[in-house]
Amino acid sequence: MTTGGAAEAPLGRELLRTMTETGASSAMVYELAPDAPVLRLTALSGIPPPVLDPWRRIALAAPLPVAVAARGQRLVWAAGHQQLARDFPRTAVTLPYDFALGAAPLNDGADCRGAVVLLWPAGHAPELSDAERTAFAAACPRLAELLPAGPGPDGPLVVPVPPARAVGPEQALAAVDYVERLPGGGCALDLEGRVTMLSGSAARMLGAGAARLLGSRPWEALPWLAGPVFEDRCRAAVISRRPASFTARRPPAQWLAFRLFPDGRGVSVWISAADDQPDPEARWPAEVMPLRAGQMYHVLHLAAALTEAVGVQDVTELFAEQIVPAFGAQGMMMYVADAGRLRTVGHRGYPQAAVEAFEGIPLSTANSPTVRALATGEPSFFSTVEETERFFPGLAELTGMAARAVLPLIVSGRPVGCCVLAYRRPRTFTPSERQVLTSLAGLMAQALDRAFLYDTKQQLAHDLQAGLLPHRLPPVPGLAVAARYLPSTRGMDIGGDFYDLIRLDEHQVAAVIGDVQGHNAAAAALMGQARTAVHAHASAGAAPDEVLDRTNRLLCDLDPDLFTSCLYVHLDLRTHQACLASAGHPPPVLRHPDGRTEVLRVPPGMLLGVAPGTRYSATTVAVPPGAVLALYTDGLVERPGRDLDEGVADLATELSEADLTVDPGTLADAVLARRGARRERLDDVALLLLAPTDGGPGDGA
Repeated sequence: MTTGGAAEAPLGRELLRTMTETGASSAMVYELAPDAPVLRLTALSGIPPPVLDPWRRIALAAPLPVAVAARGQRLVWAAGHQQLARDFPRTAVTLPYDFALGAAPLNDGADCRGAVVLLWPAGHAPELSDAERTAFAAACPRLAELLPAGPGPDGPLVVPVPPARAVGPEQALAAVDYVERLPGGGCALDLEGRVTMLSGSAARMLGAGAARLLGSRPWEALPWLAGPVFEDRCRAAVISRRPASFTARRPPAQWLAFRLFPDGRGVSVWISAADDQPDPEARWPAEVMPLRAGQMYHVLHLAAALTEAVGVQDVTELFAEQIVPAFGAQGMMMYVADAGRLRTVGHRGYPQAAVEAFEGIPLSTANSPTVRALATGEPSFFSTVEETERFFPGLAELTGMAARAVLPLIVSGRPVGCCVLAYRRPRTFTPSERQVLTSLAGLMAQALDRAFLYDTKQQLAHDLQAGLLPHRLPPVPGLAVAARYLPSTRGMDIGGDFYDLIRLDEHQVAAVIGDVQGHNAAAAALMGQARTAVHAHASAGAAPDEVLDRTNRLLCDLDPDLFTSCLYVHLDLRTHQACLASAGHPPPVLRHPDGRTEVLRVPPGMLLGVAPGTRYSATTVAVPPGAVLALYTDGLVERPGRDLDEGVADLATELSEADLTVDPGTLADAVLARRGARRERLDDVALLLLAPTDGGPGDGA
C-alpha cells in the first residue's frame, strides 16, 4: 500500500479535508474500474487497511452500501450497527462494531466514477446534520475530479491522519518520563496494531523487550496474546472510536488488564495487574493458537457472500479474494470432476505450466493430492516439500509450492470438486485451522453445486434467447444497419426484447423492435410469436399501422396475460421516407446529417395484447442519406429515480455529440459503452441503428 507522502497527494489532502469538514473518523474512496462493473479501493484514511481486505474489489451489483450508492446514484446512510444489520447484513456480520456509515456516489458529469464511504464514531445522531450533509455533498465532486486511474502498483493510497499538534523532543521526553512514573505500563499502536512506543514497565509486564515488540503486532509477537480478543478489541476501538478493555493471562499465572483508548492515529494501551475476575474470553491455553480475528472475519465475510454468489466464477473469485489472503496462502487451485477428468475452474498464484499439467487428466490414472482427495473424500495437509515429495514426487518442483491444504468439496456424499490452498514456504496447519478449512470446504461445496446449476440454466436461457433473435440481419443496398443486444445483469431468466430487419423488395425495408413484459419462458415464447407475426404481416405488404393492428389481434387471441411494446418502421430507400407506427414503445431518435438530433413523437398507441379492437396510427418522416434512426428498448434509457424522458433526451444528446463519420456499428458500441455495458442493468437492452447511404450494400452487423 502507498503511504509515503500520501497526505500531500491531492487526493490525500482532499480526503483529510472531507473528514475534517464532516466530522468523520474514517474515509474510503472507490473508483469504478474501466473494464468491468467493479469498484476498486483507491484511497483510505483513519481505518486499518487489513480491515478492508475483503472489500478491495466490490461488484457494482453487490448488496453493500458503497455499491448501492454508486449504482443507485444516491446517498446511503446507516446510523448504527442495528440499522446496518437490517439493511446490509453482509457488512454487519463482518464488521460487528458500532459506528455510523454514509456512502455517496462520485460523478464526473453524467457518469459514475466511483463512490466515497465515511464512518463516524459510535453514538452519532440518527441522521446527518445539515452541516454534515452539506459538507458531504460538497466533497463528492472534489473527490471525483481527483480520482486516479485505479489504485497504485502498491495498492490503495493510505492517508495518515496528522497529529493534532507537533511535539518537540523535550515534550516527548517529558511524556515518556511521565508514563514511566505511573503504575502499570503503556504502549502505543498504529492503526494496523503495530507497536510504535513501549514504556519500560510495559515491556517488563509483557515479558518482552522493545527490540522484540517495536514494529510488531502484540498478538503476533506474544503467543499468549495470539487469541482473537486483542486484535478484535483493537479493531472495535479504532472503528467505533470507543475505549475497550480485556484481560489476558501471561503464563504461568499472571493476569493483566488491557485498556485501549483510540483516536485517528492509533490506539493507546494501558496495562495493569488484573482484578480477581479476568475476562473469560481471554482464557486461551498458552499452547493453543486459535484463529486470528482477521481470519475469522474473512471467513464470516465469505460465508455471507457465498449465500449471494450465483455463478461458478463468483464462487471461485470469492474464495480467492477472502480465504487465500486470510490464511496467508500464495496459491489457490479450484478443480471439478468432469466426465472422469480434472477441470480447472479457478486458480491464483500458480505457474501456467502447473495449471496446464493437470488440466483434463483422467481421474483413474492421475497421481496427485487432488485426485486422492476426490477419491477418498478426506482432506489432506502437507507442511513441507519433503512430505509432499514422499507421496507425490515432482509436485513441489512443478508448482513451486512447499506446503498445501487439499480440501475435497463434497455435497451429500458426492464429490463436486477440490480446492487447494498452497504456500511457497513450509507451514504447519494448526488443529483449529484444519477444522475451519474443512468446514469452509463444506460451504464451498454447496455454493459450487448451486453455481453449476445456475450456470447451466443461464446458458440454456442465453442459448434460447440467441435462437429467438436473428443470427444476422440481411444486407440491404443503400442501408447500413447495426443491431446490439445486452442481457440484464440481474437474475438468469430470458429477456423479452426483440428486433428484426425485413427486406420487402429491392428498395423497401422494414425494421421492428419490441419488448415483451417479463423475463421468463412465457415472455420468450410470446416474443418469438410477436416477431414471427410482425414478419409475416410485413412480408404480406401490410402498412405499418395494419401490421400492428393484426399483430395485436393475434396476441389478444393467444391471451398470454403479457403485454408487448413495439415500434415498426417502413423505410423507402428511393424516397428516403420512413413510415412509423408505435404500440406504447419509447420514441425513436433521429440524428440528422448535420449532427442535430430529434426525438420523434410517434403516436404512442396501446401496448399489443391489451384490447383486440385497438387501432394504431402511423406518421412519416424524412430519413436522408447521412442520417441515423435509432430504435431501442427502454432498458437503454431507464435509470432508477430518473424520468424516462430525461433518459431519452440524454441519448439524443450523446448521438448528437458522436463522430458523424463513424459507421453504425461503431456508433452502437459507443452508445452501449456509455449507457449500458459498464452499469448494472435491471432490464435487457436492444438497440437498432438504421443509416441510409448513397448506395452499396449495408452493414448488416
